[in-house]
Amino acid sequence: MENEKETPEERRERLRQEEWKGNPTGNLKDSTHRSSYGSLVDFVGGMGWKGTGMLIILIIVGFIIYFLFFS
Repeated sequence: MENEKETPEERRERLRQEEWKGNPTGNLKDSTHRSSYGSLVDFVGGMGWKGTGMLIILIIVGFIIYFLFFS
């Protein structure tokens, strides 16, 4: 019953936590990798769909401005 009311972000986090509990050495590898390079999944998941859309628009506008001034 509780799973019906959880958001997609909460569900992803719950599934990730369950996977980490089942594979502790994988968790160590993921942690060291994530601390060195960051995680795009965590970054985009934290922003939501509006923030992700704004980021994509800013990247596209940045490329357009770059090509207008430097071409």
